[in-house]
Amino acid sequence: MIPAVLYAVPAFLLLIVMEFLSFRFLPDDEERGYEARDTATSLSMGLGSQIIGVPWKLFTAVAFAGLYVISPVKLDPHDWWVWVLLFFVDDLAYYWFHRLHHEVRVLWAGHVVHHSSQFFNLSTALRQSWTPMTALPFWLGLAALGFPPWMIFLQQSISLAYQFFLHTERVDRMWRPIEWFFNTPSHHRVHHGSNDPYLDRNYGGILIIWDRLFRSFEPEGETVRYGLTSNIQTYNPLKVATHEYAAIWRDLRGARSWRHRAGYLFGPPGWQPTA
Repeated sequence: MIPAVLYAVPAFLLLIVMEFLSFRFLPDDEERGYEARDTATSLSMGLGSQIIGVPWKLFTAVAFAGLYVISPVKLDPHDWWVWVLLFFVDDLAYYWFHRLHHEVRVLWAGHVVHHSSQFFNLSTALRQSWTPMTALPFWLGLAALGFPPWMIFLQQSISLAYQFFLHTERVDRMWRPIEWFFNTPSHHRVHHGSNDPYLDRNYGGILIIWDRLFRSFEPEGETVRYGLTSNIQTYNPLKVATHEYAAIWRDLRGARSWRHRAGYLFGPPGWQPTA
């Protein structure tokens, strides 16, 4: 099974080139633009995620299909309201997937890849994890609710394609009603910020209403400082992909108790034992 988002990759690459040229000919001193090594790393991470992700989709499809077959409900894709329902439940699933990948360190170890760039441009959208396995539990419920697996995969691809366009400094705030309901480049710049007010905010995929509902929303105010609170200072894709797993392993080896080991794994990033 080939993820539908793969068909959009040529368009993504063309848009990256166009955005790069816009910085070249219409520079803005307040925007960071592109840096060759950083962009190469982002593209390498994207390529690696697809090499790993495509075969993993086969396993995911089997899991979805198994739950769909045993589900007592079978939703009909010919009914328009099924698509509307799928849009909202998929986006809610993404919100909690995204939020918990910031709040649980062993999950953060994969997601940190996406936040490791100190630049924010369309190529950053392709800087993806090489461990897609942690996403599966968050969407299993959709198959159990009776959504056909192909519908789930299609909606996931639509969501990822939408989020590609959020990774840009070239778009300022949009019309207020759009900013209130939808995730926008302004909201997503906040999400990628390492400034204290911006940490662990704006988890939404297509919609920002979940962040407003669950009190994780923060509007863009002060200039965003992109990257991590402690940046890793490497362009090596392998190190970018594994550095937090290596840090967890070091902490586990030095832990004095099983409670501390559990904290290093399942506590928030930066967790330290108090006693």
